[in-house]
Amino acid sequence: MPVEFKDYYSTLGVGREASPAEIKKAFRSLARKHHPDVAKDKQAAEAKFKEINEAYEVLGDPEKRKKYDTLGADWQHGAPFGGRPSGGSGVWGAGSGGMPEEFHFHGTGFSDFFEQFFGGRSSHGFPGGGGGGSFGSAAHGTPRSRRGDDIEGDILVTLDEAMHGTVRAITLQSKDPRTGKTATRSVQVRIPAGIAAGKRIRVAGHGGAGAGGAAAGDLYLRVRHAAHPDFHTDGHDVYRDLDLAPWEAVLGTEIAVTTLDGEIRLRIQPGTETGHTLRVRGRGLPVGSSGGRGDLFVVINVRLPETVTPEERAAWETLRAVSTFDPRSL
Repeated sequence: MPVEFKDYYSTLGVGREASPAEIKKAFRSLARKHHPDVAKDKQAAEAKFKEINEAYEVLGDPEKRKKYDTLGADWQHGAPFGGRPSGGSGVWGAGSGGMPEEFHFHGTGFSDFFEQFFGGRSSHGFPGGGGGGSFGSAAHGTPRSRRGDDIEGDILVTLDEAMHGTVRAITLQSKDPRTGKTATRSVQVRIPAGIAAGKRIRVAGHGGAGAGGAAAGDLYLRVRHAAHPDFHTDGHDVYRDLDLAPWEAVLGTEIAVTTLDGEIRLRIQPGTETGHTLRVRGRGLPVGSSGGRGDLFVVINVRLPETVTPEERAAWETLRAVSTFDPRSL
């Protein structure tokens, strides 16, 4: 089934020669502007936020960006791409008639284009899935019995959803390989609080159809955390950068820091350097049903002003004149 090409460079508002730093800067600016938590029109913002995330998922990854840049000569015309998916929006499982059964998902947060070329969907050979069906007795004329294939896809989960848990409606379309007819069903997927990136959510009975009265396979959705302008995760731990002015790093300060569930105040010790990491216990993602949580790690970046006023320059010159600090002597 043909899919529409996505111009990820246009989505982020950068040129094809943009550096990784320029791509990251563009993403962070757009993500802050269209984040559903701050936008007035949350529905429109959520759709835009997903588009931005998808673009950054590809362009922010060197391997995916390289693959994207070499997809074809017609990329600039927005030409549709066709052919049998290699593990994307169209997932192929064994149908009840032994012919390939095609599945399409909607509501996972990824476009058909992304999932066809960059997703991780599959069906054949999936652990615990199809291919292990049983067969009835040919002597008695009983039909062949085969459990339906398990199918796997990706689901984009925001950090807010990962923090608090939610229920998402996913639309699953399956195409009958014999008649060409498409059946559509809505699946309620529970995303548990604290779900880590890479974990799979099992939705029983929503995989490929079984044959000969056998049960349907299962649907597995692999979690991808949506990129956030301020946070990233590692398991249940959450990381964020904190920029400091030089005088804050030298003199120390107390500063308000936003976390996934509110604001805290951090005390910055005098002499804090770039790269120093502060650990705040219990402010990461929830850990299962234990009531525990991962930790928050705040990574310090000491930033220099890009421009200085005459008054500021005079102050820096005074500091240079009176300071006994020599970094080259360390």
